[in-house]
Amino acid sequence: MSTDRTPLVVRGIRLNYLTIGYNTVEAVVSLAAGLIAGSVALVSFGIDSAIEVTAAGAARVRLRADKDPVRREHSERWTHRLIGGSFLLLAVYVLADATRSLWLREPPESSRVGLAILALSVVVMPLLARAKRKVAVGLGSGALAADAAQTSLCAYLSLIALAGVGLNALVGWWWADPLAAIAMLPIIVKEGLAGIRGHSSCNDSCAN
Repeated sequence: MSTDRTPLVVRGIRLNYLTIGYNTVEAVVSLAAGLIAGSVALVSFGIDSAIEVTAAGAARVRLRADKDPVRREHSERWTHRLIGGSFLLLAVYVLADATRSLWLREPPESSRVGLAILALSVVVMPLLARAKRKVAVGLGSGALAADAAQTSLCAYLSLIALAGVGLNALVGWWWADPLAAIAMLPIIVKEGLAGIRGHSSCNDSCAN
């Protein structure tokens, strides 16, 4: 490994541990709050956070494989596919659960804990995604860029979920919660397909 890559790898691993730690808390809190309140948006966001933990684990393998060009290329491919497949599975769940809630007219309870974790994620995740993307560009890694894109996606999803959960809590628009979950689908599916195809939001500067 060249000396100019080593600091980037070390920084990437540190960001990776931060991602795993924060998203583990985010997933547990969101899932618990969502299940208690019956919120599709919160549960969907919690599952996305759990997927983010999985993706971060895959990205860590990619970072540790940076020294070996053969392992690096192999980890690039399977990291892309793992992240992409996780997105598509999440999309199936969101569509099914949100449609069921709308069909059965199931109003969720308001959740202050859910609102708090979503509001925190709106602030934390963009900062984390920006830092991870810089590492991805510096290492020329599309797989790490895909991981950074998923962190960015988490920020968008937290904002959408916050709108749905907030409208339900503030004005009693129960349908805003499942609709917020459905509004997440285009972003989720787009990133999922990009991952399966081995693409990412990494620009040309990510090319080796």
